[in-house]
Amino acid sequence: MRLSPIGTAILVMALAACENSGGLSQSDDSPFAPPTAADGLEQSVDGLVVGHRLMAAGEYELALKAYLRAAASEGINVDVLSAIGSANLQLGRLNQAEQILRRATELDETFPPAWNNLGVVLMEKGEYGEASRVFRLAFALDSGRSPEIRDNLRLALAKLDNTPYSEDEDNFRLVRRGPGFYQLLSTAETP
Repeated sequence: MRLSPIGTAILVMALAACENSGGLSQSDDSPFAPPTAADGLEQSVDGLVVGHRLMAAGEYELALKAYLRAAASEGINVDVLSAIGSANLQLGRLNQAEQILRRATELDETFPPAWNNLGVVLMEKGEYGEASRVFRLAFALDSGRSPEIRDNLRLALAKLDNTPYSEDEDNFRLVRRGPGFYQLLSTAETP
């Protein structure tokens, strides 16, 4: 069977159409960004990482938004709550920061950064007694490894020792008088 010239041309075009020339796919040396996954979640960056970078750059409002996105994608956990509390602290929202950080410490009582951040909030509010207690707990949970927590504890204890009493009112001394027995003496007395 012999094909006519028109039939041969149609057959050649049909065979050429079957060749895989790449179609709409992107070549490797294309200057354009590669296509992303259908839902985009496999390629997305962790919201906590973005928030931490924004906090380091001083962009606290944007960091807070990144942390809230992380909460939406990962769920509420102690890391996210601690980060949100830190952002609120940097924005000067002390009451919001305190509430969120207290919730974080309730969620995980063994997470030192949440306790440390709560102590910073309490220091900012002038509650030095509770702040020193919170810093002691953070220091103990961290086993003294973090110099930031240690410095915060020192500052809280120094602020706690700066009592507003005059010399006349501060003339007493606590003296140990046996196992478990203490006596309050005036500084004019000697033990």
